[in-house]
Amino acid sequence: MTTLTRRRALHLAVAGAVAGPAVLRITRAHAAEYTLKAANNTPISHPLTVYMTKAADAIREETGGKVDVKLFPNNQLGGDTDMLSQLRSGALEFFTLSPLILATLVPAASISGVGFAWNGYDKLWPAMDGDLGAHVRAQIEKSGLFAFDRIWENGFRQTTSSTRPILKPEDFKGFKIRVPPSPMWTSMFKAFDAAPMTINFAEVYSALQTKIAEGQENPLTLIDTAKLYEVQKYLSKTNHMWDGFWLLSNGKVWRGLPQDVKTVVAKHFNAQAVAQREDMAKRASTTEQDLRARGLAIQDVDTKAFQAKLQSAGFYKEWKGKFGDDAWALLEKHTGPIA
Repeated sequence: MTTLTRRRALHLAVAGAVAGPAVLRITRAHAAEYTLKAANNTPISHPLTVYMTKAADAIREETGGKVDVKLFPNNQLGGDTDMLSQLRSGALEFFTLSPLILATLVPAASISGVGFAWNGYDKLWPAMDGDLGAHVRAQIEKSGLFAFDRIWENGFRQTTSSTRPILKPEDFKGFKIRVPPSPMWTSMFKAFDAAPMTINFAEVYSALQTKIAEGQENPLTLIDTAKLYEVQKYLSKTNHMWDGFWLLSNGKVWRGLPQDVKTVVAKHFNAQAVAQREDMAKRASTTEQDLRARGLAIQDVDTKAFQAKLQSAGFYKEWKGKFGDDAWALLEKHTGPIA
């Protein structure tokens, strides 16, 4: 929460009314007037944490230390559901969350993660930076949260297993797979006749290590930085969903910040989100090589067979009905016909 006394807050409000919403341009160091907490669920070495740290440093520098964003990565403040609760209460100012997990609060958020919808970033980024992303952000705002303009990259999700490779839809039958707490994940893997298990990411490694779950699904970079290769044998390049991280703020807290502070914070977080995407793209091929070297047996799969299974199971019909025709039309404007 902002560390302001009532008197100091009143003083700043009066000063802001007189001076107007000019962007902060402070060149000498000051004690922080705004101390804001930002949290995520990725390891310190993950590009999300790396580039959020760069944004925090840039914000601190441009404001001469007046705005101090303190980062708490790697589930230091709890699991995703815990941190979302803290964000909503105002105990946490910024938090990055998968759109599909955010869907437990904002159902429309998961539309970007429809199974096998995207076949490349040339369609994805224009959609998420354009009308589809704007549609989702508007729904997020209605929930009392604020979403920054640029969504951060997590990546296309792949399937790993400790028991058998997943090469065709039938291989999912009865497969105990960890999924995040999200209705769409559960729905999709049930359509494959798998046995999805909802587990927060903070507990994934131990669940795989103790064989509570046979497998899981995540982008390559997170599989690498979270060292999931230590407790998995096979990786199937299913590319079944694209996933990102919305950077969220408590709506009331965000609206309560002076305009000049919001301008600086948004500028650097959005800029670093784009830089993080570019870094993730550069890492893709080397990350796969690293995972092979660490012992994962990596195989390509026929994604069309998996998509056909979802179609026959009624997955697309179900979710088109949930999102509504207008939102689905926005999605297919960029992806082309899905089902």
